[in-house]
Amino acid sequence: MTSVLVPDSPSPAPAAVRTRRRRGSSTLARAARTRRGAIGLALVGIVVAIAVIGPFVAPYSPTAFVTSPFAAPSGSTLLGGDVLGRDVLSRVLAGGWLLLVMASAATVFGVVVGAAAGISAAYLRGSTDGLIMRSVDVILAFPSLVFVLLLVSIVGPKLWLITIAVGFVQAPPVARVLRSATLDLSERDYVKAVELQGMRPAKVMSSELLPNLVSPLMVELGLRLTYSIVIMAGLAFLGFGQPPPAPNWGYMIQENRIGLSSNPWAVIVPAALISVLTVGANTFTDAIARVVIGVERQGDDATLASTLGLGNLP
Repeated sequence: MTSVLVPDSPSPAPAAVRTRRRRGSSTLARAARTRRGAIGLALVGIVVAIAVIGPFVAPYSPTAFVTSPFAAPSGSTLLGGDVLGRDVLSRVLAGGWLLLVMASAATVFGVVVGAAAGISAAYLRGSTDGLIMRSVDVILAFPSLVFVLLLVSIVGPKLWLITIAVGFVQAPPVARVLRSATLDLSERDYVKAVELQGMRPAKVMSSELLPNLVSPLMVELGLRLTYSIVIMAGLAFLGFGQPPPAPNWGYMIQENRIGLSSNPWAVIVPAALISVLTVGANTFTDAIARVVIGVERQGDDATLASTLGLGNLP
């Protein structure tokens, strides 16, 4: 009898892995359907709508002098005037879009760099792990705002540099979280199987590990966005941002604080928008984290039931 040799074919991913990937893709939708997630998403949506649509519906140019300094609200200027007599409402409507763009770009940059560092450190281990994580420790030793100010003071207050610097200080916490998650995944059977088939480390990290880290990545995206908004607003308050007279919510708080007794709306409104955006992003992130924890708990219960031969647990 002649035996026929059938070439080995890559083992399909276990059912648990496929289930986790499907769950990761639906985590955002599940979080949005919860009460906490819906509230957070609504708060973020309101502020984003103001920042995006605001410049097109502002009643005046944000740099035009239309009233007296710190004038009280009136029919022509609904939020009164700022330190130079410009319309506060127009500056509020036009002053948020760049903050959101820079914070979002910094968040994506930080999460990508942090994820790449954390996954590489956990999977490659050895000297690579030591080098990456000691570098992370050095960056974490500096307060975020101080580190960004140090970089900006050396090169100058360039908007692109501020974005990269804020993203860079967000990378170390992401690297730590992703390293911890990857250490567990890298010991799973399906990872060992593809390693035995000769798959390159870079391919293992991108096709086997990264898809199963979607849930913690989404949580980190929300958290890092919150911190990026706060740091960006703080830098603008200190004068590191768009150069005057361009409107910016953070700088509006700084330049109008001397007129709180005359027209507090020039400070209250931009500060409230930053606060609402931060609270909304944090609330939605918390909803994502709760959904992730619930999904993982269900997966552990299902795995335990399967192992014990009990079927599905109630």
